[in-house]
Amino acid sequence: MEKARPAGGLRRVRLERFPVDLWTRADAETRDLMREFVLMTIDHDHAVPRQLLQIVSELQERYGAISSDQTARLERARQAGQQTIDELVYEVPAGIAGDIRRLGEILDQADEYCRRGEHLLSLASSPGAKAFRDWFLDEFTHQLGGAEPTPWPESRQARELANAASP
Repeated sequence: MEKARPAGGLRRVRLERFPVDLWTRADAETRDLMREFVLMTIDHDHAVPRQLLQIVSELQERYGAISSDQTARLERARQAGQQTIDELVYEVPAGIAGDIRRLGEILDQADEYCRRGEHLLSLASSPGAKAFRDWFLDEFTHQLGGAEPTPWPESRQARELANAASP
């Protein structure tokens, strides 16, 4: 297996046996949350929604072009009813790991904010969306640190999700 390597200042991150259905669920939940957070910050200053919107805006500005091909491929797979994509490859700046960790922390804070239910209609991430998100973000940080890819079905998150769903 080829490790993440520099390529014109970029590093390769491979997401193997990518679960299109979980991506679809996580993407929909995140979009719903973001819409609600935008509405909340129009008239009020809520720290967690403001922080999440800020980091998403920053990351989109810095790295948005990096994921456009993958997002289009995922959308085509979703529309075709495809359950998995064998391999999805991202070419990312090596320094992105800190931003990815920061995004994960803010998303976890957003989940906690949703659980408190004080100002939101949105619920915290579903178990499947949370497991997917953790795997997705971990794959970037781990591979940028030199680790080999862990396919979704072999990941800790997939096992924990399967065990939680078992009676």
